[in-house]
Amino acid sequence: MDLQFNKNEDLNKLRLSEISQLYSKIKKGGGDKALQKQQAQGKLTARERISYLLDNDDEAIEIAAFAGHEMYQEHGGCPSGGVVVKIGKISGKQCIVVANDATVKAGAWFPITGKKNLRAQEIAIENRLPIIYLVDSAGVYLPMQDEIFPDKEHFGRIFRNNAKMSAMGIVQISAIMGSCVAGGAYLPIMSDEAMIVDKTGSIFLAGSYLVKAAIGENIDNETLGGATTHCEISGVTDYKAKDDKDALDRIKNIMKSIGDFDKAGFDRTESFPPKENPEDIFGIMPASRSEQYDTYEIIKRLVDQSEFEEYKPDYGKTIICATARIDGWSVGIVANQRKMVKSGKGEMQFGGVIYSDSADKATRFIANCNQRKIPLVFLQDVTGFMVGSKSEHGGIIKDGAKMVNAVANSVVPKFTIITGNSYGAGNYAMCGKAYDPRLIVSWPWAELAVMGGTQAAKVLAQIQESTLKKQGKEISEEERKNLVDKITQNYTKQTQAEYSAARIWVDAIINPLETRNWISTGIEAANHSPITEKFNLGVIQV
Repeated sequence: MDLQFNKNEDLNKLRLSEISQLYSKIKKGGGDKALQKQQAQGKLTARERISYLLDNDDEAIEIAAFAGHEMYQEHGGCPSGGVVVKIGKISGKQCIVVANDATVKAGAWFPITGKKNLRAQEIAIENRLPIIYLVDSAGVYLPMQDEIFPDKEHFGRIFRNNAKMSAMGIVQISAIMGSCVAGGAYLPIMSDEAMIVDKTGSIFLAGSYLVKAAIGENIDNETLGGATTHCEISGVTDYKAKDDKDALDRIKNIMKSIGDFDKAGFDRTESFPPKENPEDIFGIMPASRSEQYDTYEIIKRLVDQSEFEEYKPDYGKTIICATARIDGWSVGIVANQRKMVKSGKGEMQFGGVIYSDSADKATRFIANCNQRKIPLVFLQDVTGFMVGSKSEHGGIIKDGAKMVNAVANSVVPKFTIITGNSYGAGNYAMCGKAYDPRLIVSWPWAELAVMGGTQAAKVLAQIQESTLKKQGKEISEEERKNLVDKITQNYTKQTQAEYSAARIWVDAIINPLETRNWISTGIEAANHSPITEKFNLGVIQV
């Protein structure tokens, strides 16, 4: 019996359980009362609508479920950003569905709501995926209008994207299933087809109260912008649906009629499960982010038949580069080795650290995958680049820059799984959010930060202590300890997976056992978008 394995397993499964419980709470949106109120109006909830629409909701993946977590508390919170986004299949066709959750502030748009909607559109654009909007929203949340209205990546960008996607030939379908007001009214009408649910759906630039205030006209919302008005008089909407299910059935029928798509041509063969048990991941991954483990054992539990072909296995050992298959798809894996290794020169190298030789190897491997049209999967557990005089004199900055250059200019789809640490420039080189991965997710215990909590706390404490000394204040050892503890606590909270997911720095926090499905779904989506760019490394420092 391996006691350490069992201890890791218990602690990691406990962490997964915490995340699962939090997700269950988030799925309730505005809470039980708000859900019951929606159902009493004869409306399905956002999640019920998506579940009814998708062929198999269980196989779908949810984007940014934790968006808004513990944000906007003074405004009552915004669970899941007030909108539900999933990638799944409708009538056998893969697509992305965006559904406003009217149980959260009547579906009003918070800043994070805008960010999440833009992320959904980004996924649709990158992968040329059909996108379905299920609209039920009161519009911009007015107390925070300055944070969502006028800037480039604010509310207006959504309608710009509507227009761009239409020009690109990306299918957009909308169903107005509740309120749709002000600028938000443009979203469904800029779609290819728009339907509205009778009695519960309404769409107008200004509601009855604003019309009364602006021009003195007395009119009710149904006459102003209900289904009959827009289907029979204005011609704004294309179809009238008698209820939610009728509207969703029409979307299913439209999806059936869509023709096939041009494919990128990524290679896929028959899928096989890993020979090694994926459940072992919970015992292999240490409970502490500073402890070592063998990343090869993780890879074996993610790839088909636990088989992979390694590139330059005896060189640059702190990064593992290998080709393999995941759910039948050919992939190139770039993974941080987390155990101590010995280089060919006989030098010991720390696990999780990027050295000049490993950066050099990864750069060449990424170039090879682009040459062979193989999607890249980054398994990220990185503490950063090696520091110190020896590394600096050896040119670690230029070697790291080469790797960053290769990741940035790569034209094949990239997918990032943060399995453990994601610190500093290591996040960038291993394809962090800023480097356009098609999907980026983290395991429950992952940490994202500029540096580890202990080091950061010591640095911040030294700065504060120095400031106090300049003011003529001396602090005792106990005060110093309290200062470090407080800083550590605050900093640690910011490094946790929930904090990152709340701000959509990652698309999801996932059970490690779901990793294969996420990668497979992502590559299937990416296969909708043929590669048109040429791979070019640009100028590099040799």
